[in-house]
Amino acid sequence: MPNHITERIQKIRERLDKSDIDTFWVLAEENRYYLSGFRGEDGQFDESAGVLFITADRCVLATDSRFELQARAEASDFEVVCYRKSLADSISGIFADLKTRKVGFEGIRMSVAQHEKIAGRLKEDGLSVQMTSTEGWVEKLRSIKTEAEIQTIRKALNLAETAFSNILSGIKPGVTEKQLAWALEKAMREAGADGLSFPVIAAAGPNSALPHAIAGNRPIEAGEPILLDWGARLDGYCSDISRTLIRGTPDKNFQSRYAIVREAQQKAIESIRPGIGGREVDQIARNHIARMGYGKYFGHGLGHGVGLRVHEHPRLGPSSDQTLVPGMVATVEPGIYLPQWGGIRIENMVWIREDGPEVLNSLDTAMTCLE
Repeated sequence: MPNHITERIQKIRERLDKSDIDTFWVLAEENRYYLSGFRGEDGQFDESAGVLFITADRCVLATDSRFELQARAEASDFEVVCYRKSLADSISGIFADLKTRKVGFEGIRMSVAQHEKIAGRLKEDGLSVQMTSTEGWVEKLRSIKTEAEIQTIRKALNLAETAFSNILSGIKPGVTEKQLAWALEKAMREAGADGLSFPVIAAAGPNSALPHAIAGNRPIEAGEPILLDWGARLDGYCSDISRTLIRGTPDKNFQSRYAIVREAQQKAIESIRPGIGGREVDQIARNHIARMGYGKYFGHGLGHGVGLRVHEHPRLGPSSDQTLVPGMVATVEPGIYLPQWGGIRIENMVWIREDGPEVLNSLDTAMTCLE
């Protein structure tokens, strides 16, 4: 196995040693890739390109005929089992071969219907296997990035920023939110993105007061906030960035609110260091916005981890119980959202290092005014 895969598998086995579970069942697409190198895509929640079973001495990748050749090529150190009908039809044979007595499955990815089907099949086949839900076994490993992962994230972020710079001249009154979202998506694809981290958010005027607005047919007007949130995916890794800009000369309200959000972000980033809690960093930004009179207009958490998924550990928010450690990557994205007027959000990605934070973005956060 590649060294990084071997190290990850070993950490899972150490977790097995400390539990009463003898088989770890990996269902989540990003965790499957992280532990095996197999890049098959699930498509949707009720479809699967395959699953992993990890024991003290064996690693098995079970998939169907659509992905068999790909699995054997990309996860060459895994035993590949190709089921001809469904996983449920093959599960008893797999567990019998692995001598499984207690399997820990990823609860975040198994549906109630799937659990009932598997449990029923095991009972029909007379196999005594206890199924128990696990949480965070792989996600906690993924939250600490290697240098190689950081470099891939840098490339994905640089690609997203380049795409943004390439479309700025086309942001003019009359262009609709949908047209703007498509222009940014197209620019990322043309710059080399494998895909999007998430659908582009492009919202103007009052629509920008919706943090996760869906781009519509509303045309952009001069003098109103234009909020963009986008990210490129490259080699499996995501980037995530937000900027708020304006066409024309900004009024005093826009200028003052933008300055408050930018200051909140700067204060939060400056506070980031190993050992600080996600809740504490969130509170620093939130307190600043509240002191300036806009506390009730900042409702979402300050940020989140980014990696193989666009939202992962750690969380920076009022309910976070996580401590930041070196190797983590998190967004810092305070905002102010005023109904009827609009919203302002500025988002950067930050790498937590031993000696403090490093902002991975190249784009300045200074106010962008398009003439």
